[in-house]
Amino acid sequence: MRMVDLIEKKRDGHELTKEEIRFAIEGYTKGTIPDYQMSALAMAIFFQDMTTVERAELTTAMVESGDQIDLSAIEGIKVDKHSTGGVGDKTTIALAPLVAAVGVPVAKMSGRGLGHTGGTIDKLEAIPGFSVEIDTEQFVNLVNKNKLAVVGQTGNLTPADKKLYSLRDVTATVNSIPLIASSIMSKKLASGADAIVLDVKTGRGAFMKELEQSKELAESMVAIGKSLGRDTMAIISDMNQPLGFTVGNALEVKEAIEMLRGEGPDDLRELCLTLGSQMVYLAKQANSIEEARRKLEEVISNGKALEVLKVFIASQNGDPSVVDHPENLPKAKYELEVKAEQTGVVSAIIADKIGTAAMVLGAGRATKDSEIDLAVGIVLNKKIGDSVQVGDSIATLHANDEHVEHVSKMVKDAYSFTDQHVAKPTLIYDVIH
Repeated sequence: MRMVDLIEKKRDGHELTKEEIRFAIEGYTKGTIPDYQMSALAMAIFFQDMTTVERAELTTAMVESGDQIDLSAIEGIKVDKHSTGGVGDKTTIALAPLVAAVGVPVAKMSGRGLGHTGGTIDKLEAIPGFSVEIDTEQFVNLVNKNKLAVVGQTGNLTPADKKLYSLRDVTATVNSIPLIASSIMSKKLASGADAIVLDVKTGRGAFMKELEQSKELAESMVAIGKSLGRDTMAIISDMNQPLGFTVGNALEVKEAIEMLRGEGPDDLRELCLTLGSQMVYLAKQANSIEEARRKLEEVISNGKALEVLKVFIASQNGDPSVVDHPENLPKAKYELEVKAEQTGVVSAIIADKIGTAAMVLGAGRATKDSEIDLAVGIVLNKKIGDSVQVGDSIATLHANDEHVEHVSKMVKDAYSFTDQHVAKPTLIYDVIH
């Protein structure tokens, strides 16, 4: 078998066999197939697409390129959640204890962030003492005992995906549905999940800007999951403005705690209840989505979800007092108001610009080696549909440097105003079964 023949076959729009896909992925992972040939195949896939069978075979090949986590020692159906990412997306921090409080085991492997803010691991490390450095045995024991544990991703999970992703990034083949879908699903499947719930973001702050593209990606991932024997569901949620009010690691942890307290922003609560209902249903802890939602609402109102969060934090060496005393989280030296310069109604907030402003403050990584400042970030005081007068605070910068006028300007530039009524944006666009 020769790689050049596979490239030619896909270039001409033909379907690759299981053996051909395995040959390409195994050879590229081992280094016997060079970057330039894999780049050519990726570009052929970009233009000619892949069938559902091809996508599933590509996903399987990437799963089998490295470690696969065995979670069979954990009792019950393990349901994993994946978000395609967005600004202010602190969902996991609230969702994991919420779902665990209903009895669903949440064995979460998460990563660090490169971009606007830290990933879930970085955000959790804003809690004093919190550690994700636990071995597999301890991880399994904690999930069996408390229904919840979070650990950093293993270094050799889907190495084929890591190599291919880096290559796609520099060959203009990132935005390909089969390549994105197989990349995401390979990591979820290698992580040992029995079932998967996907949160596919859409809008100006999302990877997929257009709703139809987002729907196509969601449907592709659900099809891959089901064809490989995993119950899979997806929602398409809005990212035309940041989720909730906060962007920044400690600030987002505080907002997640508020949500579990029954407070906090409506959009974060609704997203957690929607995703959580699917997780509880797929874990067979409810007979319907509606029953699952009622159970989740109950553990918020009776305080059980908050107690699970405290136990989770303490079990991983964190300080559980932050749940009742969020002032114990890292706090920036300065709180600086960003004032509106015109009167009107907020018509748009470009989420990417808010995210970039938070990164400039130090909340995220510009490179892999960048240090994150866990205390800094942005609190949005006005969102789409809110009325604003000149001089009103549209946002608060939490900074460790008081000279951040350039960041203030970035935030102002992210806002647009109108003198017309603006409806609150749709949060959940679609549910893909």
